[in-house]
Amino acid sequence: MSLLYGIVTGIIFGFLLQKAHVLRYDKQIGALRLIDMTIVKFMLSAIIVASIGIYTLKDLGLIQLSIKATSLGAQLVGGTLFGIGWGLLGYCPGTAAGALGEGRIDGLWGILGMLCGGALYAAVYPFTKTYIISMGSYGKISLPEIIGINHWVVILILTALYILLFYFFERKNL
Repeated sequence: MSLLYGIVTGIIFGFLLQKAHVLRYDKQIGALRLIDMTIVKFMLSAIIVASIGIYTLKDLGLIQLSIKATSLGAQLVGGTLFGIGWGLLGYCPGTAAGALGEGRIDGLWGILGMLCGGALYAAVYPFTKTYIISMGSYGKISLPEIIGINHWVVILILTALYILLFYFFERKNL
């Protein structure tokens, strides 16, 4: 049943990506150049909705969270590689797949890059586990735990900040 949920939510997410025009190369480059915040607004909206939905389900006892350990080394190396790939290709992994689904062949390079990157990661995982993942490891923590307040307070504050950011973007026609 969980596979069915994954397929259904994946189709819905892909549909929303397409409708928000975030699969377009010009939107991706606009986000990288900080002149078009369509992708930022889309992702912040997804974060707000997901945070509220996940923590509602958690508080109702319908799900349990399985938080991964925080590793600054992994975040820095992975984020840097992600940024380099996004900058070179003009697509992030999800939008590369969506672009290919829309018939844009340039997205295929991103998918090939993901496959090669995954194979390379598997090959160097022992090194990565020893030297990178262990660097700056803080265990299984979350922002509410770090600052010691209820998760709903954090969600409400972030939601308010995101709404202010949306307002700013709209005023600046970004």
